[in-house]
Amino acid sequence: MHGLGNDFVIIDARGEDMELTGARALAIADRHSGIGCDQLIVLRPSRQADVRMQIFNADGSEVEACGNAARCVAKLIGDETRIETGGGIIIGNATADGAIVDMGKPRFDWQAIPLAYAMDTLQMPVGWEDLQNPAAVNVGNPHVIFFVEDSAAVELDRLGPMIEVDPLFPEKVNVNVAHIEDGVIHLRVWERGAGLTRACGTGACATAVAAIRRGLVSSPVEVNLPGGQLTISWNDGETIEMQGPTTYVFAGEADWTQFG
Repeated sequence: MHGLGNDFVIIDARGEDMELTGARALAIADRHSGIGCDQLIVLRPSRQADVRMQIFNADGSEVEACGNAARCVAKLIGDETRIETGGGIIIGNATADGAIVDMGKPRFDWQAIPLAYAMDTLQMPVGWEDLQNPAAVNVGNPHVIFFVEDSAAVELDRLGPMIEVDPLFPEKVNVNVAHIEDGVIHLRVWERGAGLTRACGTGACATAVAAIRRGLVSSPVEVNLPGGQLTISWNDGETIEMQGPTTYVFAGEADWTQFG
């Protein structure tokens, strides 16, 4: 499945005890010798929710949350679905062309991002070359957001990996660059462990929240990504709602022993 071009291999392991290592996830995600995806999603039983979503990036690392994957899982299961993630429980509702997902409340405290030391997370007194004074938001996973004049002009393929592993972010970080035009957010994302992506649901949520907090836009707000558009709604003290399309591409079988 994919959400705005952010694509996933989804394995339903609710009926069996299947071990999946980072090395095997890396092999499955390889677009040349595996199946190919941005993230590998494993659905497992949950004691707290309807399903637990385990998320592996294309590099084999495991992460806490993925908004586009949550929409795909909600659409796949149907109706209202409570989804347990490493970043908390989120609620998804299938729609005609996708899903609406309640992503929970954003966190802003420097320790919740997390950062290496205390600072204001709405106007961070740090920068990397021309990218200065970002905001930081945790929406189940950590994001840093830069508001710029033209997001398309930023060398995100060069700056993204540099910022991702900066010691300021002990758990690494997703890097967002955005500009606002006529009340619409235009966003590009360097995703931790995956690189440049056509869409990032948690990145759209984090960026929308940061823009609303800074008074740059009002809720709900449209977020344009290279793969398409999401609608994000958020008011101070409330949970984030994300709405967008999903696409079911194909189903198949594979011999898992071929992936290590």
